Amino acid sequence: MNPQYAPQQQFGMPPPQSFPGSRASPSQGIPPTSFQTVPLGPQKPGPPQQPPGSAPFPPAPGSTPNMGPPSGQFPPNMPNLRSQVPPSQLPPSMVQDQRPPGFPPTQFAMKPGGPPPGAQNGPPQFMNGPPQFQNGPPHVQNGPGFGPPPTSTPSLPPQVQPPAATNKPPGPPPPGQLNQPHPPRPGQPPLPNQPPFQPPSTNQAPFSQPPSSNQPPPGSQPSFPQPTPTQSAFSQPPPSNQPPVSAAPPPTNAPPVSAPQPTSQPPVPGPPVSQPPPGAGKPPLLGQPPLPGQGQPPLPGHGQPPLPGHGQPPLPGHGQPPLPGHGQPPLPGQPPLHGQPPLPGQPPLPGQPPFNQAHRQSQFNQGPPGGPMPPNRQYNQPPLPGQPMPGPNQPPLPGQPPLGPNQLANQMQGMNLGPGRQYPGSTINGEGGPHMPPPLNQQQYMNGQQMRAPPGPGYPPMPGQQPAPGGGVGSYPQPAYQQPQQARRLDPDQMPSPIQVTQDDQQNRSGIFCTNQKGLVPPLVTTNFIVQDQGNSSPRFIRSSMYNVPISQDIMKQTAVPFSLVISPMARTVDQEYPPPIVNFGDLGPVRCIRCKAYMCPYMQFIDSGRRFQCLFCKATTDVPAEYFQHLDHTGQRLDRYERPELVLGTYEFVATPEYCRNNALPKPPAIIFVIDVSYNNVKSGLVHLLCSRIKDIIQNLPVDQGQEKSNMRVGFITYNSSVHFYNIKGNLAAPQMLIVGDIQEMFMPLLDGFLCTPEESGPVIDSLMQQIPAMFGDTRETETILLPAILAGLEALKASECAGKLMVFHSSLPTAEGPGKLKNRDDRKLLATDKERTILTPQTQAYNQLGQDCVAAGCSVDLFIFNNAYIDIATIGQVSRLTGGEVHKYTYFQADMDGERLIKDVITNISRPIAFDSIMRVRTSTGVRPTDFYGHFFMSNTTDMELAAVDCDKAIAVEIKHDDKLSEEEGVYIQAALLYTSCSGQRRLRIMNLSLKTCSQMADLYRNCDCDTIINYISKQATYKLFEHNPKAVKDSIVTRAAQILATYRKNCASPSSAGQLILPECMKLLPLYVNCLLKSDALSGGADMTVDDRSFVMQEVMIMDIPTSVNYFYPRLIPLVDLDPTQDPVEIPAPIRCTVDKMNEQGVYILENGIHMFLWIGLGANPNFVQQVFGAPSAIQVNIETVALPELDNPLSLAVRTIVEEIRIQRHKCMRLTIVRQREKLEPVFKHFLAEDRGTDGSPSYVDFLIHMHKEIRSLLS
Repeated sequence: MNPQYAPQQQFGMPPPQSFPGSRASPSQGIPPTSFQTVPLGPQKPGPPQQPPGSAPFPPAPGSTPNMGPPSGQFPPNMPNLRSQVPPSQLPPSMVQDQRPPGFPPTQFAMKPGGPPPGAQNGPPQFMNGPPQFQNGPPHVQNGPGFGPPPTSTPSLPPQVQPPAATNKPPGPPPPGQLNQPHPPRPGQPPLPNQPPFQPPSTNQAPFSQPPSSNQPPPGSQPSFPQPTPTQSAFSQPPPSNQPPVSAAPPPTNAPPVSAPQPTSQPPVPGPPVSQPPPGAGKPPLLGQPPLPGQGQPPLPGHGQPPLPGHGQPPLPGHGQPPLPGHGQPPLPGQPPLHGQPPLPGQPPLPGQPPFNQAHRQSQFNQGPPGGPMPPNRQYNQPPLPGQPMPGPNQPPLPGQPPLGPNQLANQMQGMNLGPGRQYPGSTINGEGGPHMPPPLNQQQYMNGQQMRAPPGPGYPPMPGQQPAPGGGVGSYPQPAYQQPQQARRLDPDQMPSPIQVTQDDQQNRSGIFCTNQKGLVPPLVTTNFIVQDQGNSSPRFIRSSMYNVPISQDIMKQTAVPFSLVISPMARTVDQEYPPPIVNFGDLGPVRCIRCKAYMCPYMQFIDSGRRFQCLFCKATTDVPAEYFQHLDHTGQRLDRYERPELVLGTYEFVATPEYCRNNALPKPPAIIFVIDVSYNNVKSGLVHLLCSRIKDIIQNLPVDQGQEKSNMRVGFITYNSSVHFYNIKGNLAAPQMLIVGDIQEMFMPLLDGFLCTPEESGPVIDSLMQQIPAMFGDTRETETILLPAILAGLEALKASECAGKLMVFHSSLPTAEGPGKLKNRDDRKLLATDKERTILTPQTQAYNQLGQDCVAAGCSVDLFIFNNAYIDIATIGQVSRLTGGEVHKYTYFQADMDGERLIKDVITNISRPIAFDSIMRVRTSTGVRPTDFYGHFFMSNTTDMELAAVDCDKAIAVEIKHDDKLSEEEGVYIQAALLYTSCSGQRRLRIMNLSLKTCSQMADLYRNCDCDTIINYISKQATYKLFEHNPKAVKDSIVTRAAQILATYRKNCASPSSAGQLILPECMKLLPLYVNCLLKSDALSGGADMTVDDRSFVMQEVMIMDIPTSVNYFYPRLIPLVDLDPTQDPVEIPAPIRCTVDKMNEQGVYILENGIHMFLWIGLGANPNFVQQVFGAPSAIQVNIETVALPELDNPLSLAVRTIVEEIRIQRHKCMRLTIVRQREKLEPVFKHFLAEDRGTDGSPSYVDFLIHMHKEIRSLLS
């Protein structure tokens, strides 16, 4: 990823770690093999291991709740029990908004900023409100472990002057201020028998991050958990006159601390008070420091002594005696008040800058002069001297019983706060939002009652200190992806997760999807659903980026959401779905509008007693042909509408008449011609022998048309090296005949009859030919090959036979032999990812483009199967495939014994899938909008018609639609895509796909009805296309700018008011930042010198033809854990994927990572030997043979289950991906980690968290 995305030091990140443009080097804090040093802990919930030499603190009577146990007590590596973590320990940074399908903004508290209007003195909205979150919020879609419902913002003015300047005596907070909890009523005793809350004990909520590599061993000196607010947000070491943090740690197995308290804070007798005192803040959330003045023990000199055993002097300037009202002891059992300004003349605490906007950003990385850095930097920064902070997984504080899981669960669900507009039936700003924890500084309420917040890790606030405005001080202070050295400040588990989103959609929207409503947003492509066509085309055939179209171009410009369609005209239907019915009007032909030529569809309105119909696309009226006339019923509908698919369905086919055919003659069945390179490379690799031995199996799989019993497609064979050889395989010949064309300058077809035959009639002759070819060329020494004349030979053969068809070309090396289409080697991978990359990504000659256009004109599609051992210039030769609707399959360093099976499966898939030949596609729209830009593999000779020599079920085309007039709000937008094609049986047909969308004048309606996957598929195709004309930095910058504009416009116009420090995302676009980052990091857009030029051209071509299910999986790969596989399942199901990050992996695991092009099987060094033995046939992970490309076929249920899963993934992806086995900490691991989409890239491209920070900065700059 290029440096232009770097978040600057504003985020409190040290400069060397902001998005370096080059590969990470040791100086960046990420060792080049950073994975090696990460001891990844177990992922499953389970009792954590107690480290030797540590024991939880026993409760000590009389001890105060704000003294933490030594931090060396919590285990270094604990399982992920996030579902039991109190909200107080989830990172505050991000808050997700969740509303009904409507306004679901997802909010993140990211930067300090002002409160929303009305937050200052408004009554607390949820005081006596409905118990929205009491027993598990109904709206939390993203499962356990995602933070508590968010809040809007702390109620503070946007800019607070430095505390020292405050010259107003402190007063009570304004009544009703939301972040002030309610004090106990006068005279009301604390609730009896209620222990105070405290952080969960060690067996509750461990970290999910790996411990840092420089952490002390258990039982030795304590490590320090999340920093206290005053240091961590600003990265300052303690003042120089204090001893370093680790100078005097409490002994690990010391007795409980119960030192007497000095007079300023006497120990409190009697039962502990269960309600928090006025102003007690919530504890800091895991992964992010508390705000200053909110969650940490008072410094010495502020009315509380230093902790025992740490005899530091008070901090300079903080030793004044408290003023009246400031230093009095709090109520019994209650920590001091907070939320009051510091005393007049008192400087801010060390490490805490004055909160004025101008200084906030520049101060993050400065330390006081001369301050030594403390030695032990475990989690970003150490706590202040003398203050060990309880970490999220520590034993309970002295004198406090551990929290039960139920209390924790209730606590997580009991928060709902925040001013702002309330939408009916929704939660405020996405309260209950699935992914985001709340910003700090809010109190918890349930059923209108204040929840008891644990004084645990948060500690009482310092007297006399203002909380920071905006909720998340200094928002995102550290770079988030430095795996071994520092734990992330922001917990990535709180970011919107595609895993959670797909699971929620699967849960809520699987089953039957009925297409009877205009503008109905379909389920996600990852969801298993069955389409019932009732007037709109199935989303498998056509998807729109928006289902509510703004009525004016102005709204479109402001929101920047693209209006695009992604069309897969031949997509497969699933079981229980009907294929599109075929309608035959005989000689009449399809009924069409007289003006715009739209085909009869459910949107046509019959008038004048059924004698005429009005077209909804262009409003013209057309006479109904006499043969098609039918009377209308009392509602104006035709009496026969339910007998006519074209009047009630969204997708159907018409049989075409001769005027829709070439030369006005009905077509012959299409043919497939195998064009095989028999030069030295292909013979030596075993390819020629393999193909010839398996051709019989391959041609058994020719596609069968709907309603037919067998295929009537024909096949032909051509071989070539430096000349071209045709074969006559007529069924009545005793042996095949070979005809050689030596003059490759003037290619012609030497035989007419007998070149194309069906496998049935010529079976024996084909068998005989397949035995002869390997023998004829077995000892060839031809190394120079041609390519263009061989493709031209196939084209001439189809022309001579007067039929459409497809060439399957098996080619091995750069065509350097003298002749048409000769290419020179211009391989220079150093140019990739630079401004000059397009010189090697665009064709070096126009000969192949011209050949592609000639092929399209004859209905001849070309699929290239490439078997290169060196540079072959896919950018140039691939143009033939691009223009003819074909594709390139690449098998670099092909060896028949290792890759043969994979190739044969791919050829069979290619040849057998549903396909349309010799086709033309046009998209018509209703007035006010029109299609303008088209992306995919096809040729356009005019501005409206896409010519595809072939299009199959796995290819998609993206079409951008633009306004050319204002729309009316009542009408809607109507779209009709028509594909005219020849079927595999030779029937000329029209496939019609109709889609109706709503129109809207409110932006909120647009944002409520978008399809993020379609947007990303479209943007990826558009960006890939732009790379041929613009420099890569400009292309990627424009994507980020557009995404920021989409989200900023939503924030400004649709989200309820809240602090600028929160990132708010619309519900249906909450994954947009993640997917945009994945797109920017993908090889297609950013592939640099670490890949070959051919690889880069190949993935760019792949992205151009991807349908949406393929692109979703390509940009965010699936990471599938195998260790907990249940082999007894029947059938074996692919385990649920996990988030695509190294944080979710551990070295006891075995994982499959696949993105549709690559498939890796990663084996952790600590993997269960029993699993390894059963699956790999080796006693331990270190002995597994990683050179193999297939798993051994062992006779046990586990081996069978794992092999079934690998096979199932290949079937889903329509490609037999090569299986690459990767062992932890070995040479291939960096390649594997390159595809972990949420992590920082090896090239310095940002992690998901880093990119969110960057996006938030972009959005804020747009808003300001």
